[in-house]
Amino acid sequence: MNISERIRSWARRIKRDGVTLWFACKHPGTPLLAKALCAIIVAYALSPIDLIPDFIPVLGYLDDVIILPVLIYLAIKLVPERVLTECRAKAAEWLEREGRGPRSNWGILFVVGMWAAACWALWRYAWLPYLST
Repeated sequence: MNISERIRSWARRIKRDGVTLWFACKHPGTPLLAKALCAIIVAYALSPIDLIPDFIPVLGYLDDVIILPVLIYLAIKLVPERVLTECRAKAAEWLEREGRGPRSNWGILFVVGMWAAACWALWRYAWLPYLST
C-alpha cells in the first residue's frame, strides 16, 4: 500500500468515525461527557463552515488535518466499545446508503459563535482600552 492509498484510507476512517460519533451522541449507552464531546465535534465536523477558513495558508488546513482527527480520536476513546461497534455499523450503513455524511446546522451556529466570541474578546480586551484613553 503506497502513501496515497494510506492517506485515502485514513481520510475514509476519519469520515466514518465522524458519522459514528453522530450516532454515538444519540445512543443511550454513551456516557454524558462523551456525548457532550461528541456533540461538539459532530457539530463542527459536519458544519459546512470551518473555524479556520481553508484559504488561510497552512493554518486553514490545521483544523481538518490535525485538530479534528485528534478530537475524534479522544471522543472515540470515551465511548464504550459495545456502543462504538454498534454506532460504527450504523455509520457504515449510512455512508453506503447516502454516499456522504449528514450536515449540521448546529455546526454553523457553533463556528459563527466562536468567531463572534473571538471578535468580542478582541474588541473588549485589545481595542476598548485604547479608546478610553
